[in-house]
Amino acid sequence: MLAIAAAVVFGIALLLDLLDTNLGAPDLFNAHTMMLIGFLLLSLYLAGVGTGRGAGGGNGGRWYRGRRPGRG
Repeated sequence: MLAIAAAVVFGIALLLDLLDTNLGAPDLFNAHTMMLIGFLLLSLYLAGVGTGRGAGGGNGGRWYRGRRPGRG
């Protein structure tokens, strides 16, 4: 989800840069600020923030659910 948000922010930053606009606030929303927000979201995604896995480790490392094969 964070990667999608980063892609949207990068797209908006690209449009701001191509259209050479500042949205009425040159110090607040310029292309460089939007790119930094995108880099922040991308780095959070790569760090594993927001993956939906709890602090307890999820399913405890078991990859197979149900009856195990070969156990009669």
